[in-house]
Amino acid sequence: MKRSPMHTARSAVGLLAASAVLAGCVSPTAGPSGLYAQPIGNAPVTSNPTPYSDALYCLADYARRYDLPSPRMAVGRISDYTGTVSADGGRQITQGASLMANSALAKAGARLVERYDTSVSELELRYANNRLIGDAPVDPQDPGYRRILAGQVPGSDFYLVGGITEVNYNIRSAGFDIAGGQVKDNGGSGLVNGRVFVMNVAIDLRLVQTTTLEVVDVVSYQKQIVGREISAGVFDFLNGNVFDVSAGSSGLEPVQLAVRALVERATVEFMSNLYGAPSPDVCMDPANDPLGGRSTYIASHNTDTNNDPTRANRADGYPPRAVRRRGE
Repeated sequence: MKRSPMHTARSAVGLLAASAVLAGCVSPTAGPSGLYAQPIGNAPVTSNPTPYSDALYCLADYARRYDLPSPRMAVGRISDYTGTVSADGGRQITQGASLMANSALAKAGARLVERYDTSVSELELRYANNRLIGDAPVDPQDPGYRRILAGQVPGSDFYLVGGITEVNYNIRSAGFDIAGGQVKDNGGSGLVNGRVFVMNVAIDLRLVQTTTLEVVDVVSYQKQIVGREISAGVFDFLNGNVFDVSAGSSGLEPVQLAVRALVERATVEFMSNLYGAPSPDVCMDPANDPLGGRSTYIASHNTDTNNDPTRANRADGYPPRAVRRRGE
């Protein structure tokens, strides 16, 4: 079937109009605002919780309510030991697990001392040692330089180290493909397909007593991650025109958020022990926690200086008698 010149002209005009609309979104010349184009999207900043964030906040409230002191905590290197690299050369697993651990400890109300990045403190210490930095206005009689005092930096009682040790792709996958069409010439056809796959990531962390280097607690957790995709398409000839239409949707549970969840669940375990709580179940519903009742919680890791006398030694619930407030 031969197209008329008028039909061809209309198609050309349509293409030119579409090009003009697209060109209006981007300009090679900066506008009065100094921008070539306005960024799209207006989603506001939100918090970044995991299913275990509420348990961490609960532990902080638990410690404040019963006046349970937190030991000073530090975070060392929690590195990515999986060695996974994406196609563009970047790491597929976050390199910021240590920062996540700092955030998790803060949520649990722990007293934190910085050991992960001490570059600024070390620089200013060198300046102060040479009397180059001051904390008061310059005065000829009193220069006000910063003094270095013995014991001015508080030490840590425990520190957290470890690494991301596993990432396993496609542990299990399933899918379907359904296609159909007409037998006759120029008949239409359609296709629907879908796929679900599961992967996992694992972490191994240890809690170390700083003064003795004794490993007082160890956790090894894994979390599975699910992804899915579904698509459909139609191909058909109608009145001499070809139509090829397809649509789809896909989603993957955030891998880096899964790492944060692992870090926070481990922190619930560690801080419950250091606060002398009967178990992490004081702030978590065992019915919603697969580790409930079967965790690696070992009470003997506490010492007399880390709330061990507050631990419940009775079977009739909590809080234990030692941490009940006066008058209760």
